[in-house]
Amino acid sequence: MGDHKRSGGGARGVRQGDKLTPADICEDLEIAPSTFYEWRAKGRAPRCIKLPNGALRIRRSEYERWLDDREDAA
Repeated sequence: MGDHKRSGGGARGVRQGDKLTPADICEDLEIAPSTFYEWRAKGRAPRCIKLPNGALRIRRSEYERWLDDREDAA
């Protein structure tokens, strides 16, 4: 899959803003929503904020940190 290097302070392919939706993350990583929720159930997804209506949001800074933690030092 893709290169996770980012430029301009934002993740590639995701809209600008402080918080992202799981759909934004799935689009950026080119994964199915089921994969994101499987990672979340296993504690492997970026930390999420659960809104009162049950919707999830991910802080852009948390997503960037999460990606950086997975960067291969090859």
